[in-house]
Amino acid sequence: MKKLQELYKSDKPREKLLAKGPSALKAYELMAVLLGSGVPGKDVLQLSKEIVGLFDASFESLTLDDLTSIHGMGAAKAAQILAAVELSRRYLIKQHVKITSAADVYELLREYGAKKQEYFIALALDGASHLIEKRVVSIGTLNQSLVHPREVFADAVADRAAGIIVAHNHPGGQLAPSREDVAVTRRLKEAGTLLGIELLDHVILTRDGFLSLREEGML
Repeated sequence: MKKLQELYKSDKPREKLLAKGPSALKAYELMAVLLGSGVPGKDVLQLSKEIVGLFDASFESLTLDDLTSIHGMGAAKAAQILAAVELSRRYLIKQHVKITSAADVYELLREYGAKKQEYFIALALDGASHLIEKRVVSIGTLNQSLVHPREVFADAVADRAAGIIVAHNHPGGQLAPSREDVAVTRRLKEAGTLLGIELLDHVILTRDGFLSLREEGML
């Protein structure tokens, strides 16, 4: 691959995008436009190709530490990339996504099954079970003080959601719900009843599968 300074002006990523549109660029060229510049000893194309290689290997579980492990990648550039990825996800998942089962929840949130910390996520749905928004409510060990109903339902109320589904991952890999899982679910169900926003399910995620508290008769 030629270095950036060896390319004709019309072949440079930014100029190519302006002339032909983003669909004409390869993945590493799009990344080069996003980054804007390289680092000492490594031009933007070389750096971009390494990042895209990391995307190919572990896109679903990509972290800040993964990106900064690339020589020349500082926290600022890594944060810029993660922000772009998350922004894309938020808009893509909202297009024609309908949640009708715990399996649908698992497919949507599969990436969280591999996380090393517990993530508690809320999905706001309209009356036809279409996804309005996906939000991470908290990160850390699940308990009733960390997952308070106001944190879960505040945005759902603003979204005018008809129902919500909550989910969290078990980093240890066990699917059985804990006493705390059941207690939090009960508390959220009661709050949802008062607010007129139904708690439709609580799904536990792991790297290898999922469990629905509704399907288990616990909701």
